[in-house]
Amino acid sequence: MAGYQRKTAFAPNEVLERAEAHLPEFIGLKKSRQTPHGATYAGQEGTVVLSAHRHGPYTEVVAETDRLRTSRIDYEIQRFLNELPYEPGDAGGPGSGDPA
Repeated sequence: MAGYQRKTAFAPNEVLERAEAHLPEFIGLKKSRQTPHGATYAGQEGTVVLSAHRHGPYTEVVAETDRLRTSRIDYEIQRFLNELPYEPGDAGGPGSGDPA
């Protein structure tokens, strides 16, 4: 029901590796499906489908959830996407409203 998009300097496999480390720990989701350019995670909080495709120097990451934008899964997906480095050499990290 909600979709999010982010460009990152990470390669698609780096995005998926970061998702594998982040989503189970912070949201309690388990990977239910994986392709070379995406993965589906599901759990009690809901379901998220990630896709990551390289376009020149950037990877376009799209995350679609089955919940409303006000749900916990949507908050955590937005946080995850914001932690991806935008430019090469960018450290990424929490947004200004998130604890460091």
